Amino acid sequence: MLSNIDHIVVLMLENRSFDCMLGKLYPKSANFEGLDGSEFNLDTNGAQVKVWNKPDTDELNMTIPNPDPGELWADINMQLFGISTIPTSQDIPNMSGFVKNYLSQPASGQKAESIMHYFTPDQVPVISTLARQFAVCDHWHASAPCQTWPNRFFVHTGTANGYENNAPAHFPYEMPTIYNRFEDAKIDNGWKIYFHDVPQSLTLAKLLPHAGCFRFFEEFKHDAKNGTLPCYSFIEPRYFSDAALPNDQHPPHVVTLGEQLIAQIYNCLRGGPAWTKTLFIITYDEHGGCYDHVPPPEAVPPSKTPSSPFNFDRYGVRVPAVIVSPYIKAGTVLRSSGQTPFDHTSIPATVRKRFNLGDPLSDREAVAPDLSSVLSLSAPENLGPETIEALPFVASPSDVAEAQSAPLNNMQQRLVTLAQHLPDTPATHDFTTFIQTHLNDLRNKKPPVPIDAATNIPDAVAFIKKRLSNLFGSL
Repeated sequence: MLSNIDHIVVLMLENRSFDCMLGKLYPKSANFEGLDGSEFNLDTNGAQVKVWNKPDTDELNMTIPNPDPGELWADINMQLFGISTIPTSQDIPNMSGFVKNYLSQPASGQKAESIMHYFTPDQVPVISTLARQFAVCDHWHASAPCQTWPNRFFVHTGTANGYENNAPAHFPYEMPTIYNRFEDAKIDNGWKIYFHDVPQSLTLAKLLPHAGCFRFFEEFKHDAKNGTLPCYSFIEPRYFSDAALPNDQHPPHVVTLGEQLIAQIYNCLRGGPAWTKTLFIITYDEHGGCYDHVPPPEAVPPSKTPSSPFNFDRYGVRVPAVIVSPYIKAGTVLRSSGQTPFDHTSIPATVRKRFNLGDPLSDREAVAPDLSSVLSLSAPENLGPETIEALPFVASPSDVAEAQSAPLNNMQQRLVTLAQHLPDTPATHDFTTFIQTHLNDLRNKKPPVPIDAATNIPDAVAFIKKRLSNLFGSL
């Protein structure tokens, strides 16, 4: 029962499809919609490019696909429908355009087979072990066939507010959030967002007055160990190369580093005093161009007011979703009992139901299945392994230097844009007035602080740190 859960913890990683990460978790069957090896796309010459795996776990293999695939709304339309135009209501997604879209990207060096690559459980043992020990959902879709920001907005607000891409920026993003429901209900220790370098969730204007609920990831480890986690914890990975490499699993970042993050979170929760009252959800914001063979179904738009050019009336590509709790029967493959699949709005639906947080955030969230059904054990009997270990990978100084010299990906560029729209002076003692003045400036379209570091990772990181310090103090 959901009432047995006092702490819901969500880790949202970056840009991997279900087939890419978990397609070989179990043999393909009526009960598990995975890969059997026959799945393919055609290349520009009409030749078949099948799904494939290389069994190595070296850095080169664990960064496939490299270079980064396309992930704009137009790219995803091509991936899903095999067409370069806006789909009509008569068009049916057939998942035929991944290879052609990958080969059409402006970056050099694309190999057709890269986009059809998948990992085996031996290569991603952490997420695979947790999926087998607890539950995997093989029909969890990104909320929209769109980029990172729209899909992350869905998990926080139940809508993307009509924005199908990360850019152009539309500050201030004023959608009400699930976190504000905790504030409205005056629930003590209701929520925290834990982050590594920069929280994308700071895009949301209604969270800026509650900047004190944004905490560095080190504090998550402390809170888990001491039993002081809030009701709802949302964890953001490291997006940039600074002293360490990114652990977000965004192609072509090293997947093993994301595995290490998952293991670290699980081990903290498993060793903490609140483990038997915790629900841990691991998912990914979107597929990031990586191949998946299951067509996304139609969806309820988040609002009755139509948006253009996309009305958010279909789901995005399947993404990995693993649900962990001692109340879950080992080996569970979770699916919705109705026609509506799980998507990112299932998370606020679950949080809202558990903590009695009022009406749905959107029409999409109103129909989303929550995760009550996965908690099928009457007692917390499935404690899981005491610890879990990821494969070893330690970045050398040369690895970090090489990563810092790479061009910023689209997500990183947009996080620089976020930093440009944060306060340009340190917070005053009257924090409420300080934030209100800043939000009024955003509403009045005050120009953001200019920066010339959008293609330089070290300078971008330094700029972001400076801007965050205006909210959070000296970093």
